[in-house]
Amino acid sequence: MASISPTVDIKYLNRDFNSFKQALINFSQTYFPNTNNDFSDASPATMIIEQNSAIGDILSLYTDRSVQENFLEYATQKDNILSLAYTQGYRPKVTSTAVVTLDVYQQVPAKITSGVATPDYNYAITIDTQAKINSRSNSNVTFITQAPVNFAFSSSADPTTVSVYSINSSTNQPEYFLLKKQVEAIAGTINVQNFTFGNPVKFDSVTLNDTDIVEILSVKDNNGYTWYEVPYLAQSTIFDSVVNTSLNDPTMAQYNNIVPYLIKLRTVQRRWVGRFNADNTLTMYFGSGTTSNPDEEIIPNPENVGMGLIDSISKLNTAYDPSNFLYTKQYGLAPGNITLTVTYITGGGVATNVPSNSITQIYEITKTSSSSNPNALNQALFQQISNSVAFNNESAASGGGDGDNIDTIRLNTMASYPTQLRCVTAADWQLRAISMPSMYGTVAKAKLVNDGGSLIDGNPLGNSLYILSLDSNGNLTTPSPALMENLKNYLSQYISTGEGITLKSGFIINIGINFSISVLSSYNAQQVLANCLTSVANLFSISNWDFMQPILLSDITTALLSIKGVQNVVNIEIVNKQGVDQGYSQYGYDIAGATLNNTVYPSRDTSIFEIKYPQNDIQGRVVQN
Repeated sequence: MASISPTVDIKYLNRDFNSFKQALINFSQTYFPNTNNDFSDASPATMIIEQNSAIGDILSLYTDRSVQENFLEYATQKDNILSLAYTQGYRPKVTSTAVVTLDVYQQVPAKITSGVATPDYNYAITIDTQAKINSRSNSNVTFITQAPVNFAFSSSADPTTVSVYSINSSTNQPEYFLLKKQVEAIAGTINVQNFTFGNPVKFDSVTLNDTDIVEILSVKDNNGYTWYEVPYLAQSTIFDSVVNTSLNDPTMAQYNNIVPYLIKLRTVQRRWVGRFNADNTLTMYFGSGTTSNPDEEIIPNPENVGMGLIDSISKLNTAYDPSNFLYTKQYGLAPGNITLTVTYITGGGVATNVPSNSITQIYEITKTSSSSNPNALNQALFQQISNSVAFNNESAASGGGDGDNIDTIRLNTMASYPTQLRCVTAADWQLRAISMPSMYGTVAKAKLVNDGGSLIDGNPLGNSLYILSLDSNGNLTTPSPALMENLKNYLSQYISTGEGITLKSGFIINIGINFSISVLSSYNAQQVLANCLTSVANLFSISNWDFMQPILLSDITTALLSIKGVQNVVNIEIVNKQGVDQGYSQYGYDIAGATLNNTVYPSRDTSIFEIKYPQNDIQGRVVQN
């Protein structure tokens, strides 16, 4: 048998079947010239060479794919993309739910004081948080209140509006007053799941059975302790909110009418992180079980910053990130010999964007008396008052939508990582707005422009962020006040000193398209026309459009000519659709005046074109060429 020289020339750059096969043939001819000279397709040697070439080709493919999945830009497997997104600090969303501001009403009897009728607040009611209210337009959609409602309390931050409900005909004095308060609510269903742990396991994990998880409400063990969610297990502190009372802070209590809650920095041992999986379930990961930090409130000590370590080397000229003081090398406790009860909300989607005046059906609420001595009340009257509680939404619920798809996760991660959570450019602000956590609603479109600004809106720098949301049909709509307020609070943590951003609603220009085509004689004209209507509808899908994007008539022509059977595009006409009574935007637009060189330009105002009803607003016909 021939022996191979140590200096044998072996090719290591072959990557596919043909290159492997040719290299093996060349190798055999060079080093085994007398063993086999037949390399025809029917030769046994060719069979062995091709089998080895196939193995090499498969191994090369898997090697390429394995390397590819390590790069966010090229990865295709959702679980790998999710892992890369979390590694770079982006938290994907699997669903988005609608938010709404609910008006809450209650009657109270009148009492006469010095001849003047005033509300008797002894009969005021407190409604616990997580009250459940169904939508009349869609009974499958339930809204959950996010804060308690106390009719006996009123402040600038949480006002109680009083009006006369009924007049006593004999005394001509008010007999009942109507109290009105507002509370934020989100759409979803509350679920509970229990997990039992045996002996502690480092970095243990559990996975919730449900998908479309909007928010984790609480995680508590059977010993009464709360487990807190953190972005990373190395973060040992959380921001805790406490009621602003003299008992909690005597100095700050005087401001409780405008600052009802105070933020406290607290170290927690019991913590967890959540990571969504490719099947849209959520896995909770816990700590290693080794920590030495006390579970108490802490205040960072500036005297320690810059002190040398054990080697006495000064660190005064080292650049520190202030957020690093929130991180330690300890990773929290591992649950052991306990049962964790996880309460969470599921739901979301476009269907949760219900119309105004539809969230009225009380499903489940807990009501208690706000009186300091409820037993002294007339119980029959209190029961009557308790039954008078009512809910309504003056504005439509908005913000519900689908979660991130693979491309959205990839692009949002690549865009958010360089900013390191700071908003610097216009693209940063737009990305941050649409990345708002799903429990607060979803911004469908966002555009930052410098529109001059003014001292009237408190923003002389002139930067305005125009946004739009989605209604229950997936069409663009102006955002609700609740969504605007949530977005304002969310963006405030990313704004730099000296900057100012004004949130405004964008403008919607509804349009329709009329076109005429000629069809080749060998094709069914009606089928070709139906395909053309679908093609134009896909082109104008709202996911493909953004603020200030012009309409290129050439794009419509290309979409029509790409349909098999279309001989020629005879005519294309863009028309304006306007009128709130017909379901369109209130804003009219001069399409003819805005058209130049086969391009329909948007208004100078921050606007977006939308075909609201594709079934009716896209009209096509077949004509003779």
